Parts: sequence; C-alpha cells; structure tokens
Amino acid sequence: MRKLKNSELDRLNTNEFKEASKTPLIVILDNIRSLNNIGSVFRTSDAFLVEKIYLCGITAQPPHKDIHKTALGATDTVDWEHAEDTLTLIEKLKSENVEIASIEQAENSIELQNFTPVKGKKLAIVLGNEVKGVQQAVVSASDYCLEIPQYGTKHSLNISVTCGVVLWDLFNKIEKRS
Repeated sequence: MRKLKNSELDRLNTNEFKEASKTPLIVILDNIRSLNNIGSVFRTSDAFLVEKIYLCGITAQPPHKDIHKTALGATDTVDWEHAEDTLTLIEKLKSENVEIASIEQAENSIELQNFTPVKGKKLAIVLGNEVKGVQQAVVSASDYCLEIPQYGTKHSLNISVTCGVVLWDLFNKIEKRS
C-alpha cells in the first residue's frame, strides 16, 4: 500500500464545492467555547457537504486564527451564519419544515444507530456547549434527541468527535436513501 498524494484525491475546489449538491443537513452550534472545536466542525461539515452551519450565542465566528487552524479553509466552503439566540433559530427553522435533533443524553433519546432521517426532509443537528450541553429549552423544542451510546466511564465525547460520528452516520443513511 502507498499513501495517496493530495493531488490524487480528486477533491472539489472551492467553486465546485459551492456549486455541488449539498446533503440536507444543518449543523447548529449552541454556545461553543472552543475555537478549535468550531474549526473542526467546519472541516467535518465540508467533508460531508453539509448545507449550512449556524454559530449561535457565544460561538465565535470566522475569521479567527484559531478557527482557521483546525478548519483548514473550510470556513471558505461551508455556508455559515451567526444567530444570536439558538431557540429563536430553532423556531425559525421549524417554521421552514426543518426537523431538529439535539445531540444530547435525555429522557426518551434515540440511540443514533436506531434513528432514520425522514426521506425528503431537511434535518438540523444541535451540538451543545462543552460543559453544559444543549440548553434545556432547545432540547425541549427539538423533534428528537439523538444519543451516541457510550460504554466507558466518561459521560460525553468532545464536540468535534461527536460531530464527526453523527454526520458520518446521518450522511450514510441519507445517501443510501437517495
């Protein structure tokens, strides 16, 4: 086996990415503190052709050197917008027929592997603050709570890891149904 060179990977350029058909997924960052986590979410969202990222509340916005360090240019490809209040954004998206799934440990949550997105409906996932998680009001307003099963001693995964696991799972489920 030989590692491939970047030139052999046949990736989209920025213009091709902007024109490409997007996965009907939106990522909502609810008061994320870590600039590195924000950058990682951009990079992962680029990988799976996510439609848009909303940066809510205290979540920092590009351009910022610490976001750029982990995003590696994905802030130039993935569409994003700042929203002052996560709950107000959730209500707006729901009025546009977008389903909302908070990624949180909650009563009646659905384990990620058991969740099937509704065909033809856009889905927004909400990722919460590194310490407090998704705000309770946002959890209450969500259509679903999705949970990644965990079997060790820790109670949560880093947001960038969570984002990768969830987007990979949903991307596969959506692509197989297309």
